[in-house]
Amino acid sequence: MAKEVTKSAAIREYLKGHRRAKAKTVVAALADEGIEVTEGLVYAAKRSIKGKRKRRLAAAAITKTNPNGAVDAITLVKKVRELAVQAGGIKKLKELLEMLS
Repeated sequence: MAKEVTKSAAIREYLKGHRRAKAKTVVAALADEGIEVTEGLVYAAKRSIKGKRKRRLAAAAITKTNPNGAVDAITLVKKVRELAVQAGGIKKLKELLEMLS
């Protein structure tokens, strides 16, 4: 037996191919496929998609920098560790830092 597609899933699938489609257009296109949806449900699905994208972008921005513009501590530690590997170890990196000061 074939798995039934929910109305919201059908809307999301249609919007993948038609990102700028108006709600009336989506309702009409899905009605042609035999799926009866309302404009309100289309708007809710669009809002959900847009909200997920905003949350994902905001989370990525937070991990890159903090409010005062400094680099995230975890990122900084990873970079220092990579630098230590390139220098030949932590002791070598410390020696290089002492030479600079």
